Amino acid sequence: MSKAGDLYGQSLYDLAAEENLTDEILGEMEIIRDLFKENPDYITLLSEPSVPKKERLKLVDEAFKDGCQEYLLNFIKILIEKDLLREFSACQKRFRRSYNEEHGIADALVTTAVALGDAQLEQLKAKLEKISGKKVLLSQKVDPGVLGGVRVDLEGQLFDGTVKGRLSEIQRRVDETVI
Repeated sequence: MSKAGDLYGQSLYDLAAEENLTDEILGEMEIIRDLFKENPDYITLLSEPSVPKKERLKLVDEAFKDGCQEYLLNFIKILIEKDLLREFSACQKRFRRSYNEEHGIADALVTTAVALGDAQLEQLKAKLEKISGKKVLLSQKVDPGVLGGVRVDLEGQLFDGTVKGRLSEIQRRVDETVI
């Protein structure tokens, strides 16, 4: 993560916490992050030095003034003024990390060869909450390359029960034995 993203994201979080707006701003940041991902040309336009900053700020006002918390709107404007709008995603990640720390939440990514059903996800979530002692926000990723089994990344801690992971471990042991 970038230093600017860390610094600005934490600063916005501190302000939001002071004003009791962390839930609202986090939700809006995630929506705006997704909008920026879906419309990369919009970020390019808002970052284009040949377009006067005044015009870029006006575009942001028109786009977000009715559906965005005022602190967040001003935050986006500051990023534009400092030519750091491309750091918005990093800012959002830092904001989310600070929010999770304060609320006892852990992010987990489960990767499987085929999608898990709701009941399986709930069982996995309950088990991860028991392991971590935190409320778990579970995201699912399907990757046929894992062949089978489940890989979970829980706040940087990796639990790899995939066929691919087991085969890699066997290969590593064979390589060590041969050498």
